[in-house]
Amino acid sequence: MAGKRTTVGTRKRSPAKRVAVKRAPAKRAAVKHAPAQPAAGHRARSLARRLALQALYQMQLNPRSWSDTQKQFAADPEADRVDLDYFRTLLKAIAANRETLDSRLARLCEIPPPELDPIEHAVLWLGVHELESCPELPYRVALAEAVQLAKQFGATDGHKFVNAVLDRAARELRPHEYGRN
Repeated sequence: MAGKRTTVGTRKRSPAKRVAVKRAPAKRAAVKHAPAQPAAGHRARSLARRLALQALYQMQLNPRSWSDTQKQFAADPEADRVDLDYFRTLLKAIAANRETLDSRLARLCEIPPPELDPIEHAVLWLGVHELESCPELPYRVALAEAVQLAKQFGATDGHKFVNAVLDRAARELRPHEYGRN
C-alpha cells in the first residue's frame, strides 16, 4: 500500500509504545458550485418565516412599502434557499393587515402592541396571521415556528411571552383543533 505513515492520531498502549495511524494523502478536488435550485418543503417555509420576520422588523424601524422591502430581501443571495412565494404571501398579507392584527393582539396580551419589542411584535404578527389565514397549517406548527423565531432573535424570555399569547390566540381562532391531543 502506498501512502505516508504519520502519527496523526496516536494513543498510548503502554508507557513505551505508540501506535502510528496510516493516513491517506489528501486529495484536492475542484469545487464546483451548482446553480442554486429553488428551495422546497418544510425547511424552505421555515426560512421564509425567518426572512419575513426580518423584513417585518425592518418595516417597523424604517417604514417603507412592503413591496420595496420584499424586493430588498428577495435579492439577498441567501434567499435562494427560501420559499419566496410563501415569503411574499406572508409579507403582503401582514403588511396590509397590521392594524387588524394589532387589535387582535391587544385583546390577547397585557402589553399594548405599540409597546411590544419589535421582534416579539413581528413574531406575533406572523403567528396570529398563520393561525387566522392558514387553516392547512396545524396550530402546533404555527406556535412552534413562532416560538423558535422568538428564541433565535428575541429577548431572553421573549419566547415564553410569544408562546403564551399565541396559545390564547390558538384557543380563540382554532377551538376545533385546539382541544385535540
